[in-house]
Amino acid sequence: MEEHQELQLCIMVQEAKEASSSKNTGLPNQPTINGQKRYIRWLWIALYAVFALLGESAATLLGRLYYDKGGKSKWMGTLLQVIGFPILLPYYCFSTPKTSNRDNSTLTRQPSLSILAFAYVSLGLLLALDCYLYSVGLMYLPVSTYSIISSTQLAFNAFFAFFLNNLKFTPSIVNSLVLLTISSTLLVFQTGSADSGEISKGKYVIGFISTLAASAGYGLLLSLTQFAFMKLQARETLKMVMDMTMYQSNVASCATLVGLFSSGEWKGLKTEIEEFKLRKLFYVLILSFKAISWQVSSIGSVGLIFEVSSLFSNAISVLSLPIVPIMSVIFFHDRMHGIKVISLVLAIWGFVSYIYQQYQQEDCIINGDNTEEGQYMN
Repeated sequence: MEEHQELQLCIMVQEAKEASSSKNTGLPNQPTINGQKRYIRWLWIALYAVFALLGESAATLLGRLYYDKGGKSKWMGTLLQVIGFPILLPYYCFSTPKTSNRDNSTLTRQPSLSILAFAYVSLGLLLALDCYLYSVGLMYLPVSTYSIISSTQLAFNAFFAFFLNNLKFTPSIVNSLVLLTISSTLLVFQTGSADSGEISKGKYVIGFISTLAASAGYGLLLSLTQFAFMKLQARETLKMVMDMTMYQSNVASCATLVGLFSSGEWKGLKTEIEEFKLRKLFYVLILSFKAISWQVSSIGSVGLIFEVSSLFSNAISVLSLPIVPIMSVIFFHDRMHGIKVISLVLAIWGFVSYIYQQYQQEDCIINGDNTEEGQYMN
């Protein structure tokens, strides 16, 4: 009996030594590892959010400035939204792909070249069409009205995410979509003359329909991009974001150039430069910075899709909603009263409602719970 007690005591002492030894090895425990992953992940999310927010706000204002000072080419406005991808070439060429530390089994299945080509070409063509519609809307609408209508892309994105990304509607999401829909619908009753004497009712209607259609196309584009990440790619690296951004922009640029030359608008570019209200130097600077801004915004949007979801990326994009109208009042003297003010308040309310939903799902997103994340975010 005493020998049995001594044996148990030795076992307990040995286990205590092993536990003490494991603590002194300096190896981080699991909560520490998870905390580091959370910190790094949210740093990337914050960086992508800044890119998307500042890039889109600056590009929208510069695009309105281009048309306000004498720009007339819709295809040129479209081209500027996609042609800036060469600024990524230095990073793309000299950076080394970061391979995931996951099991090699996640890297065994790689999509074929033909499937990737189909995905990039189809998404690029949709991007070109969407950018053209946005250019028409920005050409015919005050930038404040354009910005409010563009907020409906969140509602369209949620609709397409329901079918393509397994999104489950919650009360907060439904509330957000209803508010954004009402916000955009109110602008139908805002006449073009109330915004600017230079905008006819016919152009206002064309601009409204084009911007609304572009918002629907952008929502579809984001959902399809997330679908491509889930179904076509197996290796989760930053290079995926760069590939998706560059190849989409490359295809869209080629399609836009075809439209520019086939429409004959290129013939009037020389006259447009000469008649531009600002100097030629400012003409070049406005176009250059607009192209760069759109590319920065594109990196941010695709990065947020990669890190979280298409709907979250769209919500961050809509965050520019209160920024652009305020800046348009300062620089372009847009009127902000009556129906437009109510529409803006409803749109912001809808955005806040969606962000609250994101806050409720924060633990699910951070911890990488595939079940819940797939239900609400993907």
